Amino acid sequence: MTSDPDRTPRDAHEEGHSPACDAAPVVLLVEDDGLLLMEAADTLAEAGFTVLEAPHADQALKVLESRPDVELLMTDVDMPLGSMNGFALARLVSRRWPRIPVLVVSGMGSPGPHDMPPGARFIPKPYAPSALVRTLHDTVRRAA
Repeated sequence: MTSDPDRTPRDAHEEGHSPACDAAPVVLLVEDDGLLLMEAADTLAEAGFTVLEAPHADQALKVLESRPDVELLMTDVDMPLGSMNGFALARLVSRRWPRIPVLVVSGMGSPGPHDMPPGARFIPKPYAPSALVRTLHDTVRRAA
């Protein structure tokens, strides 16, 4: 790919491309199961995401406070460590960082009527890696 010195960033944006769109989206992955964390992180990295990992909600909040480049939160629900589960984390992130879309995953059943913040998405476990990647790319596009 070559660059055209006469092209402006606005031209690229109007054609559906922008320098920001070319950067790897940064996703914060919150999962207490080490094997699932590693598998999901590998899947997302192979799909072009920059992956930050946290084993529980408290660590996820520390990452969010120190990394303003996080563009998406993906969290498991059942996390025995830390002070809150994934639903509480999703609601807190939605309030504190409303620009960050949230994806909640769980093998423990579907969310109840007040579990998820507005606009959050849910995927039941086990999920197909392709479905996860497709959902995250769609979520990033919607937020742009």
